[in-house]
Parts: sequence; structure tokens; C-alpha cells
Amino acid sequence: MNGKLYLVPTPIGNLEDMTFRAIRILKEADLILAEDTRTSAPMLKHFGITGKVFSHHQHNEHQSTQEIMKFLAEGKQIALISDAGTPAISDPGFYLVREALKNGFPVECLPGATAFVPALVNSGLPNDRFIFEGFLPVKKGRQTRYLSLKEEERTMIFYESPHRLLKTLDEMITHFGAERLASVSRELTKLFEETVRGTLTEIKTYYKTHPVKGEFVIVVNGL
Repeated sequence: MNGKLYLVPTPIGNLEDMTFRAIRILKEADLILAEDTRTSAPMLKHFGITGKVFSHHQHNEHQSTQEIMKFLAEGKQIALISDAGTPAISDPGFYLVREALKNGFPVECLPGATAFVPALVNSGLPNDRFIFEGFLPVKKGRQTRYLSLKEEERTMIFYESPHRLLKTLDEMITHFGAERLASVSRELTKLFEETVRGTLTEIKTYYKTHPVKGEFVIVVNGL
């Protein structure tokens, strides 16, 4: 019997967001692939999941994928998790899924947590049509990406790290306009969850005097 690859979302903060099905699949899996085994260990322990865990991340995914294809050919049931949220959404996973499908192995993605959906719905901005941009390029291609989005009519969603947040808000003011409506969510589902809404200028002013900690989701109104 051929093996199967499962993509299993894990909580982005609050462990109560783990689904019963996700726990079952992880307990039944022959192998669990984790972006960072040290990060995933406490979560797996919390749910009593004791299967074999191997590292699968952006720096080893090409080499790791070839080994995983062998395991799938042996009939292994393999589950992929990221540090938080749904695998392959701004995390490793796409290459593995593509290779599994190319080699004829079934792939199944469970529904579950991902940061941009609650941030979008919670923003108060239009969510009937939107685009998810993830992390902007750090250097090369960053300006080009902004220019390509300047006339975007749909709501735009970005991920950003704390040390680049103010710089990114500055750039967005330059390219999208100081009065463009936006929403910034941080630490979603965690104890210090916060969403700040207003113009890009108002949000930037807020974060100049408030802690810039945690992972951020920026939602920007379309043109």
C-alpha cells in the first residue's frame, strides 16, 4: 500500500485551537515532519503525541524530500507540521507536496489555524475579495512588489516581523498613501492579542509609542 502525506495545521498560539482530527492524524502517523523539532516538542507533548519526529525546514527540504519519497513508497503515513499554523503558508511545504503528487502519492490537507484569516475578518476591511502577499522580499524585489500593488483594488494581506514593522508601515505610507485604511494584528490567539485599526499614519504613530513585539499581520484596504 502506498503511503500518504498529511498537512496538519497546528495552533498559532492558543492550544485550544487544535482540532480532534489533527491530534488523531498526528498520533496515527508513522513519521511527523516538523519545521523546528524544538518548537513543536512542547505542543506534541501537551497532546500526548509521541511519534517519531524529523526536521523538515527551508534549509534541508530538498534533501529531506528525497528521503520522504522513499518512506512514502514503503507505505508510511507521514504528517507535516510547521511551527504554527498551516504548512506551506509562508512556511516549508510546497516543494514536498509537489514532489509527492508528482510521484503519485496522495496528499491531504486538514483545515485549521492560519493567522491571516482571523486578521482579515477582524480588520473591518472588505473581505469578499483579497490577496495574500505573505512576507515582502527583504531587499531585492521589494520596491517592485510595492509598485505592482499600487493600483490593487482588493484588500491586501502581509506578514511582518517586529523589527521591520515601522519600516514597512513607512514604505506603505509612501506607496499606498498616508490616509489608506489598514489594520495591524499581533500575537493572534495569544494572551496579548491586539488589533490596531485606522489609517496607515495612525497605526504607525501608535506603534512608535507602544511595544512592537510578536508576529504581525498587516491588512491594507484596496484602492
